[in-house]
Amino acid sequence: MCSSDLLVEVADGAFAYLQPDGGWCLSNAGLVRGSGASLLVDTLTDLPSTATMLDTMRPLTSDAPIRTLAITHGNLDHYFGNQLVEGAEIVASTATAHEMATGPTPQTMATMLAIEEPTLGGYLRHAFGRFDWDGITVTLPTRTFEQATTIDAGGRRAELLVVGPAHTGGDTICHLPEQRVAYTGDLLFVFGTPIVWAGPYAGWTRACDLLLSLDCDVYVPGHGPLTDRRGVEGIKAYLEFVHTEARARFDAGMTARDAAFDIDLGPYAEWGDSERLAINVVSAYREFDPSLAMPDFTELFGLMARLAARDRS
Repeated sequence: MCSSDLLVEVADGAFAYLQPDGGWCLSNAGLVRGSGASLLVDTLTDLPSTATMLDTMRPLTSDAPIRTLAITHGNLDHYFGNQLVEGAEIVASTATAHEMATGPTPQTMATMLAIEEPTLGGYLRHAFGRFDWDGITVTLPTRTFEQATTIDAGGRRAELLVVGPAHTGGDTICHLPEQRVAYTGDLLFVFGTPIVWAGPYAGWTRACDLLLSLDCDVYVPGHGPLTDRRGVEGIKAYLEFVHTEARARFDAGMTARDAAFDIDLGPYAEWGDSERLAINVVSAYREFDPSLAMPDFTELFGLMARLAARDRS
């Protein structure tokens, strides 16, 4: 385990594996330990980091092996390590399984890191260059579900609830009603900027309302430190702010690029990776005008790279 990584018991039998500082691909995971069996919520970005996490969990899982692996959504930093959880049933929403099957490959990531253009290439290496893309076999779910399913983790009840599309097309939370804990995947970034890959914005704010209705004591975010309902309220407020600011500029005839450079984030500028605003504005514009095409990868990341470079200057 990296000296800064943490395995924390957040309630009886419920654990969070946290990777500071929660930036690009530094995701969190969860473990629910029951009698003779455990549930793992998500793996990590690459094999070395996932192996370290599983080794750290070994004292908890030696007599309660991981029988089920639940995947919260289809971003690679939550499932590229799946192959190391041998023998476990892998459970995900149907939409998440589709995104996993059609998403980036390790070869895609290696190709990205070879881009030579200084601004874009430098940004990509900053975001993804620390990870090891070798040896990964994308390992897909063995069971899917549509809206909800319940996992029995050695006598502990875990409810998987589909609340997307929002961040991605199939966002799923893992709710432990008896422990008053929710593993939220990337519906929550704490002190980090969320990314609206899929939307709609209204879907994400509804997901926040659902999370708040659960009235949990602890929310384990996809990125960043543990939080309570204030973390949920913060993400909802950010999304509402960006949506409103983007709408005003769309109505004024500004392009998405110009809007991203024009919006003053105020207190949200202090959140990590604030340049993700660029993607979020593009996603908002595509809601306002469904005829707008999704920019390709190089255009999206190039816009973020230029926004980040401006903010550093």
